[in-house]
Amino acid sequence: MFSYFIHTFFDEDSGQGITEYGAVLAFVAFLVAATLAVGHSIFATAIKNSFSTTANTLTQLATNAS
Repeated sequence: MFSYFIHTFFDEDSGQGITEYGAVLAFVAFLVAATLAVGHSIFATAIKNSFSTTANTLTQLATNAS
């Protein structure tokens, strides 16, 4: 009886599929979070530079107009 339980315990793989899907989902979530963390600083710098360039151009236009 005990050997049957041990044999069944090690041969049972009904939860294996969901565990693998969970591991893949966790890996993908990690990659998305890492990409957004790195991308956030890159996008923030690009947006900041774009607004600075626009503000400087408008300031120069206003100075030249007066």
